[in-house]
Amino acid sequence: SIIGMSLGDALGAHVEFRPRKFLLEHPVEDLEGGGTWGLEKGQFTDDTSMALCLAISLVNRHDFVLYDQLVRYKLWYKNGYMSSTGSCFDIGAATKQSICEFERRQKQFMTKYNISLDQIDFLSDSDLLKNFDVYCSEDGVAGNGALMRLAPVPLFFYKFPKYAVELSGLSGMITHGDRKAYDACRYYGALIVAALRNETKEQLLDNHFYSKHEEWFSNNLLCPEIMNIAEGSYKRKGGYDEGIRGKGYIVDALEAALWAFWCDGDSFEKGALAAVNLGDDTDTTAAIYGQLAGAYYGYEKLPQKWIKFVYAKKFMDCLSKWIAYEGEKWQPKLSIVYNDIKTQNMTLSSGSHASEASASQNKPSESEKELQQNRMTANKKPSTIIQTTASRKLPSSNSTTTNKNRNYAIDTRTMDSPQRSQRAQTNSQVLPKSNIPPQMSTKKPTYTSKKP
Repeated sequence: SIIGMSLGDALGAHVEFRPRKFLLEHPVEDLEGGGTWGLEKGQFTDDTSMALCLAISLVNRHDFVLYDQLVRYKLWYKNGYMSSTGSCFDIGAATKQSICEFERRQKQFMTKYNISLDQIDFLSDSDLLKNFDVYCSEDGVAGNGALMRLAPVPLFFYKFPKYAVELSGLSGMITHGDRKAYDACRYYGALIVAALRNETKEQLLDNHFYSKHEEWFSNNLLCPEIMNIAEGSYKRKGGYDEGIRGKGYIVDALEAALWAFWCDGDSFEKGALAAVNLGDDTDTTAAIYGQLAGAYYGYEKLPQKWIKFVYAKKFMDCLSKWIAYEGEKWQPKLSIVYNDIKTQNMTLSSGSHASEASASQNKPSESEKELQQNRMTANKKPSTIIQTTASRKLPSSNSTTTNKNRNYAIDTRTMDSPQRSQRAQTNSQVLPKSNIPPQMSTKKPTYTSKKP
């Protein structure tokens, strides 16, 4: 899935921002360099860089820690961490705003709690973290930047679908605060989990996928725009001529990626090219496609003629194994995010308000209201990261299309303190073999042989 994402990203990078008309005259037919960013063939943009930041956070923290994810996004933006060129050359406006807001809050936090500059990026004390509001997005932000980096979350938590789905939604909310972004990530995370659990393509594209997996969503309804997609709005044979668009708005991006998956004829290459040739935000549309298609088709069915050009491929291969290894060990009862919360009653403070927001839009029955109320009171030990969002409701479905204003890209420096686990250091493109646990050389997790 990570390699699939990076392939889509690299495939669309050289024609990013090109309109459909240009691509009709000059269709993309193969992996190329140059173009918009002047990258080498196989180099990736912000989509993959942010996904790598997220993946490394999951591996290093052995858990879902939103604060740590934001720290790594900040290091990418400021220092080129996990970039394919050593600098951040491509960033969405909403993502940039959220990272800058995060840095501002860090400075306030340093003053309030007398924390030094060299310590603020390495906070691990739960009593401190619970007082830091990590939701740095403005309301109404629904750009595709929340979805483009998603894959590591469902890959890590796929054994626990309810957690994978909810955490997929939260992973996007820290930079994109609109309800549609939250639900798009939840739905797409569920699709990736289902692919990893060997559901068929017919099952993944079933118009009743949500209702058949409702427990994964904790009975928390999708907003109307995303539910419309889940019910098959992307199934349009005419593609672009029937309204499919590769735009920066997350609803358009999700629909376009699923359209490409639906019409790809069981060929990753065909689907990725179809996503790119829609035009506009070409790299992100194809990267989103690549996450699901990569998870479904598996590494062996990805275009080998492209894979050999992927920048930092060996590093990504090793990181994918680490995600599988750490994900296999993860247990809800050990998590600082869901400590002592039973899976069947899974909730987070913002997740509860997500249910509340959904209720206001969809007028739930009395039983649904009771269920939502139970979720809001079930948390005896709420997340140490996000309990400060108790007063923050997910906004309504009023959308704000977030176009990317780019002006900014693997400096693989580690950002981990000496006290942290060094097992996932990233100071080279290929992690040293000595850092790979023996289990990984003898027994791969069940899905990695098929699902990268």
